[in-house]
Amino acid sequence: MERPLDTSVYVHVPYCARRCPYCDFATRAIDPTDVPSDAYAEAVVRELAVRAPRLEGRRLASVFFGGGTPSLLAPRAVARIVSAARAAFSDEVEALEVTAECNPSSLDEAKALGFAEAGINRISLGVQSLDDGHLRFLGRLHDAQGALRALAHARRAVPRVSGDLMFGMPGQTVGSLGAEIDRLLDAGVEHVSAYSLTVEPGTPFHELQQKRRLPLAPEEESAAMFVEAEAAFAARGLRRYEVSNYARPGAEARHNLHYWRGGAYLGLGAAAVGCLDDGPGRARRWRNLPDGDAYLAADPRACEESEEHLDGATIVREALMLGLRTDEGVDVARTEARAGRPLRLGRERALDRALGRGAVVLEAGRLRAPRASWLHLDGLVAELF
Repeated sequence: MERPLDTSVYVHVPYCARRCPYCDFATRAIDPTDVPSDAYAEAVVRELAVRAPRLEGRRLASVFFGGGTPSLLAPRAVARIVSAARAAFSDEVEALEVTAECNPSSLDEAKALGFAEAGINRISLGVQSLDDGHLRFLGRLHDAQGALRALAHARRAVPRVSGDLMFGMPGQTVGSLGAEIDRLLDAGVEHVSAYSLTVEPGTPFHELQQKRRLPLAPEEESAAMFVEAEAAFAARGLRRYEVSNYARPGAEARHNLHYWRGGAYLGLGAAAVGCLDDGPGRARRWRNLPDGDAYLAADPRACEESEEHLDGATIVREALMLGLRTDEGVDVARTEARAGRPLRLGRERALDRALGRGAVVLEAGRLRAPRASWLHLDGLVAELF
């Protein structure tokens, strides 16, 4: 278990070379040569300095650059942010994990080596597919060979590499997904995030869906892929440790595990979300200005768009929502200590019903959802909310 004051740092990079038609993240398209790397790093470091007093007594648990496309940043900008983040804490975990999400189209050999020198020791590569037709459908800027080249660059530069895969696309089958999984693992990846294509409101894909012009794999085929993916990964030695994540033993994403366990996190950059605990039953969550230009121009003391104060009941609900996604489940004692209230309070009947039918189990102080419940996890969590 992490120390109660272990805190991760998340840095959001709001720039992409092109927005994908399925993406609803806070990012905007920009010419890669126009990315304001140095100015953005300066703004993030200024924000960090303002938030530094809240970090007293905390230990740095991980650093994660997300986006957007962090691989559009210059390595010197990444190095500056990593250095400032580590200096802001009086202590850090052993073998600190520092991850950068990267797109194959913006990760060449020089960039990968530059990121390694900047302090990145884990790269999460947005492969999405190793089928050129699917990549065109998704609006990606790379092809399958480009993804494999980027994976090779990443593996030579850093010790830990993860790859993303999507399923549920038109024409995709359980067999073709299995072939993509094998091809990705043959490239040396030890961690994979595999998730179903989801159509989000406000995206081009949503507009096409509303017009009935978006072909997707049938729901039953996507469900079959969800089930079969676990077998395909298990055959190659990767364990499903979260609904959408698979890893060889020891290759799990430490930053994500910290988040799923309800750990505190400091959000920096445009559109970043942070949440720091203020004692049992109290936490403050904020969201920064979503627009990159507005964030750059803002006083770092006034870069938040909104804030929310979490009480114990909310802390428990979110612990269930996040923890039941993992194979280890929810640490009941730790959650109750964070929330300052019993986990059962207010959901006694719902919890007893779920336990009675085996939708959840309580073992060794952990509440978890068996594999059979993972296909229906959203409904289960709503029942226990």
